[in-house]
Amino acid sequence: MQPMEQNVLKLAEELSNAKGASGFEDEVLAVARKYARNFAEIQEDSVRNLYLRYAESTGNKPVVMLDAHTDEVSFMVQAIKPNGTLRFISLGGWPANSIAAHRVLVRNAGGDYIPGITVSKPPHFMTEAEKKMENDISNMAIDIGAMSKEDAEQRFHIRIGEPVVPDVTFEYNAETNLMFGKAFDCRLGVASVIGTMKTLIGENLNVDVVGALASQEEVGTRGAKVTSRTVKPDIAIVFEGCPADDTFTEDYMIQTAVNKGPMLRFIDRAMITNPRFQRFALDLAEELGIPVQTAVRTGGSTNGSQIHLSNRGVPVIVVGVPVRYAHTHYGISSLSDCMNAIRLATEIIKRLNQDLIKSF
Repeated sequence: MQPMEQNVLKLAEELSNAKGASGFEDEVLAVARKYARNFAEIQEDSVRNLYLRYAESTGNKPVVMLDAHTDEVSFMVQAIKPNGTLRFISLGGWPANSIAAHRVLVRNAGGDYIPGITVSKPPHFMTEAEKKMENDISNMAIDIGAMSKEDAEQRFHIRIGEPVVPDVTFEYNAETNLMFGKAFDCRLGVASVIGTMKTLIGENLNVDVVGALASQEEVGTRGAKVTSRTVKPDIAIVFEGCPADDTFTEDYMIQTAVNKGPMLRFIDRAMITNPRFQRFALDLAEELGIPVQTAVRTGGSTNGSQIHLSNRGVPVIVVGVPVRYAHTHYGISSLSDCMNAIRLATEIIKRLNQDLIKSF
């Protein structure tokens, strides 16, 4: 494994293991700061967006924004029941059938994360009608082992409004080149932003590059509303951990397979990708032999939905690292897909100039 791959793998591991519910992304930002501090000037705003800028940026060149979001699909404690279990709500889009019977970590009043299990009524006590019903988050709870509401508050120091994240530890299989972990949507995007900026160190660019790590994407692309107004980009690359479709889709419809390269989407629910910038990126990938995939999506959205409508309109492409089972506790992704996302973005940026950007 090359040193750059080792660095990105270690970064992906630390980012995945970091706890970063929407609005509570501090641990993720700490990891990003650690890996970017040697090459970037770092700023943070009150929404917990993090900005990475090269010290050598002139300020008089077109601005390329590299975007990724730092939050993960997660939960929040809504109430403490008399029996000591916790009622909770979702932060981001969870399929209800994937939530129950998993380990989670609940932050308490002291800032410690304590283990719990997402639970629902055992089948032994269900009526026949209940057994046929689809499970819903309103019928679930988190059990931390408390015996009463008072016990949860006094011994476990639980309080409402605290974040809850999946309790999952990153793993890597060197034989298959596959990563297993949580929050690959979009921690692999964050790794791609930092990896791209690190790769570009020392390059004589015709653009200024700004990394913008946005908060709260999973609850409505909120952070990107602020980053796009702050950075005021002339062009942008959005990195995402995008849902893979290669384990349940008919062969002819597979457009986001793991280990086949990053996916560039033409459309999703909230953005039609700039066709000229998209074609430039795809033609460049073909020229350089970088594996990529293309997709037409009828659902989903990214921070691109906010960025492309900012600053009098911004050409945006989305470079997605495929993630099997995104928006569940566990994801599976390929390190090579992440490295090819970084390579593609790097080669695009090296070729950008004012005239080319205007042509998009």
